[in-house]
Amino acid sequence: MISLGQAGLLQLVTSSYARAEAHRNLHRNYPACGETFEQQLATICLVAESDQGICSDGLAEKDCPIYRAAQACKADVLLTGDIRDFGFLMNAPSKTQGMLIQTVADFLNRTEPRP
Repeated sequence: MISLGQAGLLQLVTSSYARAEAHRNLHRNYPACGETFEQQLATICLVAESDQGICSDGLAEKDCPIYRAAQACKADVLLTGDIRDFGFLMNAPSKTQGMLIQTVADFLNRTEPRP
């Protein structure tokens, strides 16, 4: 995914809140990847946090800052590995004001060229 952004095929953005959460999760689960993660973050645009806007009904309060930041920067797609909390919104843009929420794997599978 990062390489697609570096190649200019996607514009990758994150918020401070999402970056901090990813940092915690990565260092807890894959501590050896910390340096690579920090290098890759340098290529991702940081967008402003937003406490404005509606958070989707049923979304855990801890995930609302991520959802609101994606809505505020008018993201087309929000990528997350948090299936437990975001699962009911995945691939359902009618529930998210038109924004598509997917896992990275789902997104890449949809964008691969088909034979």
